[in-house]
Amino acid sequence: MEHRPVGEAGSSVRDFGHVVRDVLIVEDHPLMCEALSMTLATAFGLARVRCVTSLAAAEASIRTDGVPDAVVLDLNLPDVKGVEGVISLKARALGAPLTVISAEVSADMVSAVMGAGACGYISKSLPHDEMVDAFRRMWNGETVLPEGHEDDADSSGEMAVLAQGFSSLTPQQLNILRLICQGRPNKIISYELSIAEATVKTHIAAIMSKINVSNRTQAALLANRAKLFGR
Repeated sequence: MEHRPVGEAGSSVRDFGHVVRDVLIVEDHPLMCEALSMTLATAFGLARVRCVTSLAAAEASIRTDGVPDAVVLDLNLPDVKGVEGVISLKARALGAPLTVISAEVSADMVSAVMGAGACGYISKSLPHDEMVDAFRRMWNGETVLPEGHEDDADSSGEMAVLAQGFSSLTPQQLNILRLICQGRPNKIISYELSIAEATVKTHIAAIMSKINVSNRTQAALLANRAKLFGR
């Protein structure tokens, strides 16, 4: 779904030297996506708002229509949950500010998201005017966090290091790590992904090397700590 409202000249927001005119919203709840799209289009005179319902659809939109000027991401999507979505879209939408909008505003999740490179974190319960102001501030270079949260540089720095390691994993390695976190043994992972068990072991060795751990348990603990796959 896509909206192409006609905005007034000069009504766009400038972010870090470029104009925000094309926004990609990744949100699987139709009413929320529609409301957010209309709100942002009207408030900022956007030329285009793309609305997609999954990470896969967001990646396809970027491949087909190019990198947007800004990304708005829900953490809980049909095909991805947690910080994995932030890491994936940051890698594909280079330079575009990414904002997370979520009903979950726990301190651990906020720190993990900010460490993964988001420019802000907004609660879905934020009133209309406050939400518009939050986007205006973020798209002008400020960091915006939910009420009651402070920007913990130490925590965000630690999460940033973790996110950097996880961002180096291939899609297949992320699939394998996700199944490890679910307690699947290598044989079951091999069956579910339709690859040889030896290939699974090779990928696991690469995962452990990239995130600097020595066994599967440590890999799972680190992924959970970084909120990679959600809670």
